Amino acid sequence: QEWENTFVGWDPQDFCNISKIILPKDAYWSPPIFILERVDGQNSNLDYMAVMHNGSFNFTQPFQVTLTCSLMIFKFPFDTQTCNLSIASFLYSVTDLVMKTRQTPAEIIRDSQSYFLTDGEWKFTNLSIIEHLEEQGDERFPVVTYVISMERRPTLYVLNLILPTCALYLLDMAVLFGPSSLEEKISFQIAIILGSSMLAVILNNILPTSSNKPPVIGTH
Repeated sequence: QEWENTFVGWDPQDFCNISKIILPKDAYWSPPIFILERVDGQNSNLDYMAVMHNGSFNFTQPFQVTLTCSLMIFKFPFDTQTCNLSIASFLYSVTDLVMKTRQTPAEIIRDSQSYFLTDGEWKFTNLSIIEHLEEQGDERFPVVTYVISMERRPTLYVLNLILPTCALYLLDMAVLFGPSSLEEKISFQIAIILGSSMLAVILNNILPTSSNKPPVIGTH
C-alpha cells in the first residue's frame, strides 16, 4: 500500500540527510482494507511502515489467505477456473478514500509468475484488474477486483484415471465380441465389473464436489 499524508514531511538537510524512517503501523493513519472472498488466513507480524520525507507512506504486509471460489468442473480434468480476489475498504466511502492499482496487469502477471509455484496442480495463466464502486445503502465504496485465471494440469488424472478406464472398456468389448466361451466371458465380465467398481470408488474420492454440475467423466 502506498499513500501520501500532506501533514507529514521534513527537510532531509535539517536531519542529517535522513529521508526515510520506519515507524510502527499504529503511529499514523493507514487505510484499512478487506478481502471480500476471504474465509481464513494468517497475517504476518510486519506491523511497520516506511515514511518518506515528502509525506509518502509505504506499507507492505505479506499474508496467506484462503478464498472462496465457485468452481465449474464440467470439463474436469481439462478445466480452467476463474476466481476473484476483491480488495475493498468499507469504513471510508469513495468521497474519503480512492483505491487505485499502481501496477498494470502485465506487470502483476510477471510478478505472479515469479512467485507462484510452478509444480502444483494448477497453472497460473492470466490476471486482469477491475476497479469499480460497490453501493452499500446511500454510499459507494471503492473496490479493486483481481480476476485470476488458472488451468488444471491433467497429466496425473490422465495416467491414473482416464487411461485405466479406457483400458477396461476396450477389454470389455474385446471379451464381449471375442471367440471365448460363455463361461469365460462371464468370469471376465465379473472381473471387469469389479475393476470398474474400484475405479468408481477412486473417482468418487478425487473428483471435486464444489460445483452444481458433475464433471463429464463422472457421468459416464
